[in-house]
Amino acid sequence: MVLPPVRGQTAQQIIASAIDKTGGSTRWQALNGFRIMAKFDQGGVEFPLEIVQMKDGRQYTKLNFQGTEIKQGVFDGKVLWSTDFQTQDPKKADMETTQNVLLDANDFPDELIGYQKKGYQVESEGKVKIDGKEAFKIKLIKEPVTIGGKQTDDVVFYYFDTSTYLPLAREFEIKHGPIQGSIMVIQLGDFREVQGLWFPFSMSQGVKDAPPQPLAVQSIELNPSIDNSVFSYPE
Repeated sequence: MVLPPVRGQTAQQIIASAIDKTGGSTRWQALNGFRIMAKFDQGGVEFPLEIVQMKDGRQYTKLNFQGTEIKQGVFDGKVLWSTDFQTQDPKKADMETTQNVLLDANDFPDELIGYQKKGYQVESEGKVKIDGKEAFKIKLIKEPVTIGGKQTDDVVFYYFDTSTYLPLAREFEIKHGPIQGSIMVIQLGDFREVQGLWFPFSMSQGVKDAPPQPLAVQSIELNPSIDNSVFSYPE
């Protein structure tokens, strides 16, 4: 249900309040990286998960699946690769997908931090209800991505709690893979402070109108020291 537009508050003001609430742009911009240790629930079974993102674009997601270590979305700044779930062999992504990940690397630590300097546009879409909570709905228009050789708009919708300005959810269209074209919904909650910055310790994600996959964060380490070799494609 869409409620009337918010009077007196622009999209820029709402985003500024949200950034201030979670630690302020100065602290966020000083961040060089983070490591998240978590567990995600798959059909009632919990699996350990490690997520690393660095300011220079290096990143990986590592999960332990029935005793097997699987890496996804590993990027060393040039090569993007993942572990094939069937063969357990590393597999490089195509050039188009890699170029789109390079664009995303510009968004560390969050795509809303310094969005003006990146040339992104924001629009207020009034207020909506999210799980019974009133939220500001903000449309973020980023630089286009290339899909199938054609440039495509890259749009993300943010939902901020009208009383706390903390983000409640993000929505965006999936651009690659077997469920391309579906809408991904990421819900956020249980915000906790880590060295002056506020992170969600409860998250869930899934395709819109389908059961979400919950993720429980156990710890967050800021500015971790990560060996470069863990990002490199195993030749």
